[in-house]
Amino acid sequence: MQVLKQIMETMNNELSEKAYREIEKTIGSEQSVVGIDAKKTHIIIIHMLQQIQQKLDMMEQRLDTIEESL
Repeated sequence: MQVLKQIMETMNNELSEKAYREIEKTIGSEQSVVGIDAKKTHIIIIHMLQQIQQKLDMMEQRLDTIEESL
């Protein structure tokens, strides 16, 4: 899960060389024609999207609460 944290951090900052290499190592696959494990990569992406959706849901709930109190 450390890799997911690093990927999320890159949304706000540039990717460090160390983080890049760690992500590359995690999703890389010598057996794949394109050089990455597509299944693992998609799982990481879907997991991140779920986390983003959860955060968005929380923000919407907070906004609704604020709007109701006005």
